[in-house]
Formats: sequence, structure tokens, C-alpha cells
Amino acid sequence: MQKIDVIEYLPKIMTELEKGILVNTKNCDKLNTMTIAWGQIGIEWNKFVFTTYIRHTRYTHEQIEGSKEFTVSIPIERTPQVSKALAFCGYRNGKDIDKFKECNLTLVEGVEVNSPAIKEIPLTLECKVIYKQEQEHNNIPKDLYEKFYINTPSSDGTKTNDDYHTVYYGEIVNAYIV
Repeated sequence: MQKIDVIEYLPKIMTELEKGILVNTKNCDKLNTMTIAWGQIGIEWNKFVFTTYIRHTRYTHEQIEGSKEFTVSIPIERTPQVSKALAFCGYRNGKDIDKFKECNLTLVEGVEVNSPAIKEIPLTLECKVIYKQEQEHNNIPKDLYEKFYINTPSSDGTKTNDDYHTVYYGEIVNAYIV
């Protein structure tokens, strides 16, 4: 495991985020991973923070609510296995299947958190939730609401108009390459 400087790797993290990266959780003995493309890194309260947006209906939401932590896995290289895993984890519900097993991903135990890192997607941010904020319908501009929230498929396949996000601010407590 090689510790890294988040600022040094920031261009890589942001470039990969736009293409899709994974958020991993462990709550009690249950593991999950989910592809995200909405997130940001910044400094708040003099701490490096990774901010992610998770819809209320996602299993990952339930996991983070229970554990108050997560890891972020960012590809260094997009191999066919990594691309396939990112696609698979973006549309399958981890409540019903083990996405790590289905995608042949090797788990690596977290150092500062219980959520795992992934060997095949080695750039890892370990995060502890220090704040969360619920999105409010009335604060979302109409054009964005219509684009991202009207008839949005929920994780069970039904369509909904009120599947908003919780914004999780995760203090980056460790950063490394597995």
C-alpha cells in the first residue's frame, strides 16, 4: 500500500470521476459497491472532503446511513475488467447480489475505515461522514428537476419523481494506492 497526496492525484481523480468510479460500503457484515459520477473534492472545516450524492432509494444510501463511512475506488487504468465492473455496478442492486463477487473484484481491508478498497481499482480514498444534507425539491431548478428527477428509475426498477439525493461529506482520512 502506497500512501498518496490527494492534491497530487486530484486531476486523475476528477478525470475518472466524470467517467465513473466506485463508492464502497460495509455496514455490519454487509458489503456493497456502487458506480457514481457525481462527486467533488474540496476543503471544508480545514479538512479534505470527498462529497458524494446518493439517491434515497439506493442500497448504498442505507449502508452509509448505518456505517457513517465509505471508500472511493478510482481506476488508474481502465482495463476491460474494470470497465465491465463499473458498468455492472452502476445498474445492479447490491442488496440482492454480491457485486464484488460477480465482477471478480479483490477486496482489500480498509486501514482507517471498515469499508474495503479494491485491488483492481487501486486508487483509494477512505472517508468518514462528517456532515450530510438532504436535497430539497423546491431548491432544484425546474430544468434540472425535469432532466434528473422526472420518471427516474429507482433501484427496484419503478419510476419515481421524488428520488432525491443525500449529499454526504466524507472527510478523507486516508488516501493510497493498493
